[in-house]
Amino acid sequence: MASIALAPARPLMPVLAALSLAHFLNDVLQSTIPAIYPLIKDAYHLDFARIGLITLAFQVTSSLLQPLLGHLTDRRPWPYAMVAGMGSTLLGLIALAFAASYGMVLIAAALVGLGSAVFHPEATRMARHAAAGCQGLAQGVFQVGGHAGYALGPVLAAAVVVPRGQASLAWFSCVALLAMALMSWTATRYAALRREQAARATERKRPLQNTLSVGRITAAMAVLV
Repeated sequence: MASIALAPARPLMPVLAALSLAHFLNDVLQSTIPAIYPLIKDAYHLDFARIGLITLAFQVTSSLLQPLLGHLTDRRPWPYAMVAGMGSTLLGLIALAFAASYGMVLIAAALVGLGSAVFHPEATRMARHAAAGCQGLAQGVFQVGGHAGYALGPVLAAAVVVPRGQASLAWFSCVALLAMALMSWTATRYAALRREQAARATERKRPLQNTLSVGRITAAMAVLV
């Protein structure tokens, strides 16, 4: 009876919807970087090798930093990490809009990528906590926003940036500010959820110990990667 009473009744759909929308806004901004490569190539007279270095700067921060940042927030959760990450994306967009040199373009791309690296681990954790056991549904709702954002971002870049020039990237700061406001609300709700779950945990019996070996866990993670 106690376990039934302590279990959440249903997924927190407002939180999941907010996370999906935040994922959408984040990935709209992320996808503008490769979409404006032709504009950057002409503006700075770049060859394809230097365009590739922009991708490298973006991907090193957006992808390779995610496990490290996820590990750090596992040890010390930070609900407002997403807001800080979107702040990095905002700085990167403004820097890219007014970059006076190729080096500044690289720094701007890295800042935008860093925002994505901070966003995804913490947002995924929030989706798991809001799932109430429906992990597949929660992950599906969360991913819909991201894929829609990646689909729409290049279209917006073609409609806004290409005809108006690189400086018009600054207009996307409005999207970043909207995302930061939404992420602040979500983080506040998530912090309250964690407090509720911590209170329930004190009433539960000692959790079951993990019986999987380190080797099996490593093999499973390797397959997923």
